[in-house]
Amino acid sequence: MIIALANDHRGYETKVLIKGLVEKMGHKYVDYGSDGKSPVDYPDVGYSAAIAVSNGEAERGILICGTGIGMCITANKVKNVRGALCFDEINARVSRQHNDANVLCLSGDLLGESSVRRIVEVWLETDFMGGRHQQRLDKVRKIEQGEDPRE
Repeated sequence: MIIALANDHRGYETKVLIKGLVEKMGHKYVDYGSDGKSPVDYPDVGYSAAIAVSNGEAERGILICGTGIGMCITANKVKNVRGALCFDEINARVSRQHNDANVLCLSGDLLGESSVRRIVEVWLETDFMGGRHQQRLDKVRKIEQGEDPRE
């Protein structure tokens, strides 16, 4: 699997950790993020990675900023992206099983190394369940197209 990675300055160290983990798990990555701790605007780098996922250049994305909130908001503005802000393995698992999240958003400030490792591992290893969850995703797609999901 190809993973689009992006980070701002506050997510740099976490991204470095994730790069090694992604490779160890047998995946490849494309780095759209900051290469250091100099200030970077998260929408710029987050958008680049989210577009890669939306266009199919990457199967999934992992975005990191200080809290993860800004990256999640940015990612979810891009068509075909379902970003999930996760703080534990339960969020990570359910975001994949129920929501088919294709972008994982993480906090560079609030998560420790072991938490990041567990979240990323679970998120990358978990598949979408489909079934009743698919009809809900179909409604989300309707909203994305400006349609009323209740119709």
